[in-house]
Amino acid sequence: MDAISVAKTLHPLEVRILLAYEPGSEIDGEILRSQLHFREGQENQTFSWLLAKGLIEEQGRTQSLFFELTALGREYADKGIPERRIFNFISKKGAARLPELAQELGLDQKTVGSAFGILSKEGALGMNEEKKASLLPGAVFPERMEKLGALIARALAADGILEEACLDAESLELVKSVAKKRGAQDAPFRVAERERVVYRLSQATAEQRQILKSLGVTGEELGALTPAMLESGAWKKGSFRPYNIGVTPARTIPGRKNPYVEFLESVKDKLVSLGFEEFDGNMVETEFWNSDALFMPQFHSARDIHDVYSIEKPSMAKFIEEPHLSKVAAAHENGGDTGSRGWNYHFDRDFTRRLILRSQGTVLSARQLPTAKVPGKYFGIVRCFRYDKVDATHLSDFYQTEGIVLGEDVNLRTLLGFLEMFAVEVAGAKEVKYVPGYFPFTEPSVEVHIKHPVLGWFELGGSGIFRPEVTKSLGIDVPVLAWGLGIDRMALMALGLNDLRELFSPDLESVRLRRALQ
Repeated sequence: MDAISVAKTLHPLEVRILLAYEPGSEIDGEILRSQLHFREGQENQTFSWLLAKGLIEEQGRTQSLFFELTALGREYADKGIPERRIFNFISKKGAARLPELAQELGLDQKTVGSAFGILSKEGALGMNEEKKASLLPGAVFPERMEKLGALIARALAADGILEEACLDAESLELVKSVAKKRGAQDAPFRVAERERVVYRLSQATAEQRQILKSLGVTGEELGALTPAMLESGAWKKGSFRPYNIGVTPARTIPGRKNPYVEFLESVKDKLVSLGFEEFDGNMVETEFWNSDALFMPQFHSARDIHDVYSIEKPSMAKFIEEPHLSKVAAAHENGGDTGSRGWNYHFDRDFTRRLILRSQGTVLSARQLPTAKVPGKYFGIVRCFRYDKVDATHLSDFYQTEGIVLGEDVNLRTLLGFLEMFAVEVAGAKEVKYVPGYFPFTEPSVEVHIKHPVLGWFELGGSGIFRPEVTKSLGIDVPVLAWGLGIDRMALMALGLNDLRELFSPDLESVRLRRALQ
């Protein structure tokens, strides 16, 4: 590209630099901000443009250490450092206990204790027989602390910054003693390193200066026509930058849904078209609905703290709905009126109120049973949380498609038909197999497995027919088919992926490519 062509592609910020400084001049960001009134950040962008065109070259870099006032430091500048405030308080009002000082001065006890320790070490304060902080004989406020207060005031007057190069050795040591590089919320100064990069304008800028002047370019050209200019008429007096029609336009990317979201919606549409009604619920549940109502004994290994996430505050629900609590408790203890012998243990009515993140979608099936229609079909796509090692086929939070079918005539064959529909039509699996399983709340229980072309066989989910201890305790007296399938794993097959983590990838290019291949 010839010199004239280069000149025509220059940004106004570049033009301003080339016209303001002679070839060989040395400049840096601070010079541009102070002399050419560049905004913070503009100088770095402009330097990168000029470097790419060969119009400037880097001369050198120097590291500088700065100390910036934190919010706490500004508070000290306004109210005084804690040592000064404590010394003044005791000087005027006499000895005081440390908790009293904290309350009177609005300081936390840790700060008061630290400040008292410093004043005690400097020989200004001591602890008397009544365990009160008091002035020592002939005590004066330590000169070192006086200087720290002055340094904080000096920093405030200098826009909150002290530069290492501007501090004498004693001041530097003092500031470093109260400054932190990270986690500086409890320190008056934050340590910051800044790099100063100096550039020299190359000799090629001489020719560019002449071309710019001959073209009448000033660097003040307007880049856009705004409504305000039209309204005021200012556009008539301004000079506009020419458009470079040879520049590659920015890529326009139309908005579209995430492929996994579209997959979930397609599953919902398919189930609704089959006559299913959708249910939903809260992510925070009680042990009662998450496990007890499903006839899972309170001593079951799945209740272990390493499997279920507990809520810290509040940790307990206020109550469990009746008559469900009493009927479920009876089913656990002696079978109640379900025809079962139960688990034969004392049901803990306090433990059942414990709040957790739901660990399985079946909790929504349990909640649906008391109000379900017979016959009826219900489903939900539910986010669940369970401690697990994250890998290609496991996540610590995941989605399940959960469903129940109620009716006098439903049976295991009906259930297997639904499972095949999910595996073949929804997941797109070519090979499916059923394996006997065990769940405390279903009998018989079936696991459905599908074969992935890369990952091999893996479990899609569990299913079965609810036991009477579950259904009768919640007011249902007909067979209920239930399943909880990993819809994330179905998506692996349907979207042609090999890792569950790819479903939630922040890599937009990968997501766009996946969407384009569908």
